[in-house]
Amino acid sequence: MTVVHGHCDPRFAPVREVFERHFAQGEELGAAFAVVHDGETVVDLWGGVADRHTGRPWERHTPVLAYSCTKAVTATVLLSLAERGHLDITAPVADYWPEFAAAGKSRITVEHLLTHQAGLPVIEEQVPVTEFEDQPAIADRLAGQAPVWEPGTAHGYHALTYGFLVGEVVRRVSGKSVGEIVATDIAGPCGLELWVGAPGDVVERTARLSAGERTAGTGATGVTELPGKPGDTAHELARATADKDSLMNRALTNPPMHLLKGSANHPVILRAGWPALGMVTTARGLAAFYRELIAGRILKETTLRDALRPRVAGSDRVLIIDSSFGLGYMRPAMTFFAPAKSAKTAFGHTGMGGSLGLGDPEHGLGMAYVMNKMARALTGSLRAYHLAEAVYDSL
Repeated sequence: MTVVHGHCDPRFAPVREVFERHFAQGEELGAAFAVVHDGETVVDLWGGVADRHTGRPWERHTPVLAYSCTKAVTATVLLSLAERGHLDITAPVADYWPEFAAAGKSRITVEHLLTHQAGLPVIEEQVPVTEFEDQPAIADRLAGQAPVWEPGTAHGYHALTYGFLVGEVVRRVSGKSVGEIVATDIAGPCGLELWVGAPGDVVERTARLSAGERTAGTGATGVTELPGKPGDTAHELARATADKDSLMNRALTNPPMHLLKGSANHPVILRAGWPALGMVTTARGLAAFYRELIAGRILKETTLRDALRPRVAGSDRVLIIDSSFGLGYMRPAMTFFAPAKSAKTAFGHTGMGGSLGLGDPEHGLGMAYVMNKMARALTGSLRAYHLAEAVYDSL
């Protein structure tokens, strides 16, 4: 039986029960969950195995790749630059990145990038492995492309391209990468175990992700019958999953991480700091990020409040199911499945395979769940949902 370590305030005892039950039912390999309430750490739990091949245990300071939970941190970096007058969110991207105006993109705004409305969810040419750590080179590829839909008329999850697009705007206006700003302006000053581009010593102790069980976005073959009728969400989701040329699969597979041994576990990915999915963090570090954010110590309260106002909601051109976004932050929807008590107040971002970062200014909450056993869900998981539900039920 897996031993769960750490601290859980008696008021949040149901949270520990859920966390332990996930291990007992075989749903976890290694995982951590942390909650901050009104500035106080009330839950800080971890357990299991960080590497199933070696049996290395998951320890208090074990970090792990949190996939798209990164996007909320990247959005925060851009918003902080806008807050300081380095750019205008409503201005055209080409004002800061002139080459981006090519192929009819002169009217795409920075806000379009943050809200997944730019129509650039796919990198059309395969990115060679030699460019994996050269983010400006990847951004150059996107600068030359035409949108696949008219920008501003629809939204679709820019799974990987979000980071290269937003990251290049950050670089153009600041001269620094997202990872550099996270280190000097956020993680360093706030003392967070959080890196967008992990240094060598962090790479060495990062938990190893277990082989994914994900069914969506894998280009599955052999599907002979699709559920429902054409036009139904279930039917279209199954169709997109099975079709290797769908926007969903194309958005998820380039740059092609599978070309590296161990895929996302490879040191190149962990240290590259892709701003869409490259964050390595502990649950404690990510929960504390949301603590600092809702406390007004990273962004002004007015900036955050405006950023949380939903800009888009409804059917997602890439993910098919409904999604909702403020300025880079997910809002409750099928892609960010939040407990009923937080349906109007929660924000944050999920990560492929199950990870979750969540903030809630109204309830004074910051929480994070990270793990290394990949769930079937493309974004988020029921494990994270059940933990979050137990937190709200404990308030």
